[in-house]
Amino acid sequence: MIDFETLETKILHQFQGGNGDIAAKIYADDLNRIVKSVYAPGVSTGYHRHDDSSEIIFILSGACTVKHNGNVLRLTAGMCHYCKKGDAHAVINDGDEDLTMFAVVCSQ
Repeated sequence: MIDFETLETKILHQFQGGNGDIAAKIYADDLNRIVKSVYAPGVSTGYHRHDDSSEIIFILSGACTVKHNGNVLRLTAGMCHYCKKGDAHAVINDGDEDLTMFAVVCSQ
């Protein structure tokens, strides 16, 4: 069991070359990272490739734009984004409310 309410919040500043600070609660072991994060309006990750991992993102609240392998996707609460090994993506909170998401990054 992982209780995210008890995990320390870490601030990821300009993650992967993105804009602003992401507030993240991270559980990690040798193979995986499980992350609950909050992006304030205007915060983003930089566009980056998953060379040795995949990532699954589930939007808990808010909305965002995802740039994924040259495509632009709009995600809202209840939607999921899958970035498989070898793919590249960026997450941008271009809305006017916080974006809260849950992500699982699996080493491969």
